[in-house]
Formats: sequence, C-alpha cells, structure tokens
Amino acid sequence: MSLKVSLVAVAFSLPGCFFIAWMLARWRFPGKLLVDALVHLPLVLPPVVTGWLLLLLFGMNGPVGRWLWDVLGVTLLFRWTGAALAAGIMAVPLMVRAIRLSIEAIDRRMESAAATLGASRLRVFFTISLPLALPGILAAVILGFARSLGEFGATITFVSDVPDETRTLPIAIYAAMQMPDGESMVTRLAILSMILSLGALMASEIMVRRIARSRYHVI
Repeated sequence: MSLKVSLVAVAFSLPGCFFIAWMLARWRFPGKLLVDALVHLPLVLPPVVTGWLLLLLFGMNGPVGRWLWDVLGVTLLFRWTGAALAAGIMAVPLMVRAIRLSIEAIDRRMESAAATLGASRLRVFFTISLPLALPGILAAVILGFARSLGEFGATITFVSDVPDETRTLPIAIYAAMQMPDGESMVTRLAILSMILSLGALMASEIMVRRIARSRYHVI
C-alpha cells in the first residue's frame, strides 16, 4: 500500500511540480513571492492542518469533492487515492525546490546560442533545458517518494485508517503502537521505514552525481 500510494503521489505531482518550478525560476509576475510561499506552506504547517484543508476541499461537502461525486461518481475520502493526494501535497515543496535549483543552475547562454542558430523554443527546451534539469528532476522524484513513504499526519486526518485501503506504513506503525503487544511489530515496521527512506536518499544522491558527472564530461 505504501509503495502504491507513494508512486502514484509522485507520478501525478511531478508535472505540476516541474511547471511551478519553471515558473518560479524563469518567470517574473506579480504575486510570485506569494506563490512561492504557498508552495512551501506544507513544510511549515502542521500536517493535521493540511489534512483538514484537504477535507474542506475534497470532502463530500467541499467544492471539489462534491463536483467529483456529482459529475464522476468518485470520492477520495477513505480511499487510497486520497492517501496518494495527501502524500503528493506534502511532497510538493521538496520536489519543487529540487527542480527549481536545477533549472536555475542551467547556463542560459547555451539556450541563447541554440536559439541564435535557429532552434525553436520547444526544441531548445527538449534538447537543452530539460536534459540539463534532469538531475534535479530525478532528485525530486526520489525525495518526493521518500517523503510520501513517511507521510502520516495529513493522510490520517484526510482518509483515516482503513485496513487494506489507506493503512500506509506510518499509519500501520501508529496502529501497532496502540496495541498492548505491538512493540515487536512497531520495531519491524520502523526498521523497514528507515531502510526504505535511507535507500531512497542514497539513491537520489548517487543518481544526481552520476548524471552531473556525465554532463560535465559531455561539456
């Protein structure tokens, strides 16, 4: 369940995170500081508050939740899809920051040179900008995945603890802590959680270094 929720959360968050990161790195517009603050808000808000806001928006009486039910006949409440939404929202700040830093590190002179040689903006983007931003994108994917694996507060507030539906690894740890004889299960799940998170962080660092090194050799 945790792997499914985390993978779906990252997959659906990535396009929006890339767009926001590109917008913050390259565009100038009124309210940019406010957008930047809103993107990073889940980092400083208590996760329970984030889950409560998701309830207000996506609950059966919320504007988005009511529309989803009336038009599509679906709901995110008490479903693993709701857990993926909560995990994705909590991972957005880390993903946007990683991609934004990678975009800001791109040498704009390379893009200008390609444009002067007749390359269209779309071709410049796909042949220069996107490949050069790839280390940040991969770092964002793995960091977002690791963050989603550890998400608890917003998830349990929004979709509660439903066995075989929303019980991710952190929620399972919390449920085991409430059991009189659950200490051994807590220990096993906590060790598993640490192994998965540490492995994701190490994989992120290794992949970024390899891509950066290969890019340096090409240049």
